[in-house]
Formats: sequence, structure tokens, C-alpha cells
Amino acid sequence: MYTVDGRRFEVPLAYLSTMVFSELLRMSQEEFGFTRDGRITLPCDAAVLEYVMCLLRRNPSEEVEKAFLSSVVIPCQHSGYTVPPVALHQQFAVCSS
Repeated sequence: MYTVDGRRFEVPLAYLSTMVFSELLRMSQEEFGFTRDGRITLPCDAAVLEYVMCLLRRNPSEEVEKAFLSSVVIPCQHSGYTVPPVALHQQFAVCSS
């Protein structure tokens, strides 16, 4: 999978069944559709996807996934795929501790 800034990620298959990836894939299909080359571009930048991968490694509860989606991914979608630095900084603080 790729992010809007062109970075490539290998995503474990188990992550694809999570609420976070389901939403990211839905948003990707809405925004970019299906490409002939099979490339999937997610509607966020590499920093956000790195955080998502970190979050999912910790096996978050459904509540935590919902909180992430409402605080980071949705603003990412509505602001030209950029996340406010404060929100991103707060999210990384949670993940890296």
C-alpha cells in the first residue's frame, strides 16, 4: 500500500480486518477508485500510517480504534490529507510511550 506522499508500506494481513484499515480502504476507494496497476493509495501521509501501524501492533480496543478514526483519520480526509501537527504530535505521544 502507498500513502498520498508516495511512501510504500507492507501491511500485515491481520491488520486489514481492523476497523481502522477498513475505513482507510473505504476512503481510498472513494477518493482514488481502483487503479489498473493494482496500487492501493491510502488517504493519509506516511506519518499517519506509521502511527496506525504502531497502534495496531499494540492490539487496541475497538474504543481506541474509534477514537483514532474520529481524531486523526477523519480530519486527514477533510483537510486535503494533512493532519494538524498538534493532533499528530498528541497521537505519536500516545503510541511511543
